[in-house]
Amino acid sequence: MRTLVIGDIHGGLRALHQIFERANILTTDRLIFLGDYVDGWSQSPQVIDFLIDLKETHNCIFIRGNHDELLCEWLSESKDNLSWYQHGGESTVLAYSEVNEATKRKHIAFLQSLENYYLDEQNRLFIHAGFTNMNGVTFEHFPKLFYWERTLWEMALAFDKTLSRDSKLYPRRLKLYSEIYIGHTPVTQIDKTIPIQMANVWNVDTGAAFTGPLTVLDIDTKEYWQSEPLPDLYPNEKGRN
Repeated sequence: MRTLVIGDIHGGLRALHQIFERANILTTDRLIFLGDYVDGWSQSPQVIDFLIDLKETHNCIFIRGNHDELLCEWLSESKDNLSWYQHGGESTVLAYSEVNEATKRKHIAFLQSLENYYLDEQNRLFIHAGFTNMNGVTFEHFPKLFYWERTLWEMALAFDKTLSRDSKLYPRRLKLYSEIYIGHTPVTQIDKTIPIQMANVWNVDTGAAFTGPLTVLDIDTKEYWQSEPLPDLYPNEKGRN
């Protein structure tokens, strides 16, 4: 059985179809989605439909992203958010104008069922953004940080690789888990479009919301498969660019 982790999709259903084909994903695989299923490209409702159906046939774990939370608030509470509109939400609102009420209710239930994080049997943590508590995720005082914070990745990027693990300066958060898999902050910000490891943190957000591809990574072998860059799959759209 493979354990495959999938980065931020942002409404790019065509890319999701591509990585399923290229990775030859089977029903025996365990699939861990890191969140941000929506906002960006035009197929956010269809992505959620795909994931709801996928759960019936595959072993899936769905992590909550910040964009998923924003959509859930808008669908369930009619909570408008101008900042959300400007960061991918507008395309989602337009797409949902074609969705009936029964489907919207199914999507709300799916969004409300998302997990804040997943910890596997080998002490590997899967989380959308990160955590701040020095004792780990179960001690986090502000759970919204699981899908909003960026300091974990920022720390991993700046990490002094010459530090020994028993040094008093070694970041305590990086000692808690054998590996940490995140999305949220695209690696295109450091001019990369492949999964990037810094310390024991793996960032699998390869910029699908913007100009990069969507990525699926085998966490045991570190082999990965990618879609075409999303602007090539949606040539008449802007995504979050």
